[in-house]
Amino acid sequence: MCTEKYTFNNAENFIGRELGVSSWHEINQHDINTFARVTHDPDPNHIDPESAREHSPYGFTIAFGFQTLSLLTYLCKEAGIKPDGIGDEYNYGFNSVRFIGPVPAGARVRARCSLKDVRTRGPKHKVLTVAVQVDVEGEEKPALVAEWLVMVGCKGSQDVPLDGAKA
Repeated sequence: MCTEKYTFNNAENFIGRELGVSSWHEINQHDINTFARVTHDPDPNHIDPESAREHSPYGFTIAFGFQTLSLLTYLCKEAGIKPDGIGDEYNYGFNSVRFIGPVPAGARVRARCSLKDVRTRGPKHKVLTVAVQVDVEGEEKPALVAEWLVMVGCKGSQDVPLDGAKA
């Protein structure tokens, strides 16, 4: 069986295909508390289990939505969104992000990534549109769905095309 390798030069051939699924990653209370501290957001629904039991709609602490979103770089790289033959990569933004369900403290999440689109940005760069679903282990509903834009450059590229670059 011949399997085509996902590369910078043939990324368009992978549109509509799943690129991969990451392993499970635990989001524990310590991680949630650290995220709260560095983002200056001491929301008790996230950091105070006793308060969350009494006042949150879930009855337990949950990860921040932006915390789950921030894990996409790690989870999606592990899932294989980077094509072979790239020299650089940049977060180019999102077409959409939706926080669908909570991630309880101590839960494990993983990312499922598919290539939705590829746009050429000059001779040495492409913008990949990656459809991402972050699953919570044991839950039917995902925690997050997003369309993430990742700019990649072929090896040896130096200049990053900005929005004014010719496509």
